[in-house]
Amino acid sequence: MSEPFSVPVTVRGYETDVQGHLNQAVYLNYAEHARWSLLQAAGISQSALVSSGVGPVALETTIRYRRELLAGDEAEVTCAFVWGEGKTFQIEQAVVKADGTVAAEISAVGGILDLEKRRLVADPAEVFRRLASHPGVFGL
Repeated sequence: MSEPFSVPVTVRGYETDVQGHLNQAVYLNYAEHARWSLLQAAGISQSALVSSGVGPVALETTIRYRRELLAGDEAEVTCAFVWGEGKTFQIEQAVVKADGTVAAEISAVGGILDLEKRRLVADPAEVFRRLASHPGVFGL
């Protein structure tokens, strides 16, 4: 398996809570940023998705907090798609501090929504394969 896609982030002071560590909701923003960055790296824009009549949806997200992140900390947010059968796929992500310490692990279940029918498409991997100029970023 190849290295997962990743994007750098720097914790900003206004993203921290009263204890001085990264607010729990911001981890979701970081994960979402990495997912959209992966789509962009694969050659898929939001406008391309909409014009194709589809859009990615999050169906379930679990975050496991491992170590705190503080204002100014540098980290990488990884993102790897895991394909199976059916209408959904897994997204495995980690927020990794500059020293290699895992700050959080994020597991999500996603799908591709047909924007007209308001139902999940039968084969989300095929949608990404068709739309992407670089489907290998998805592990396809």
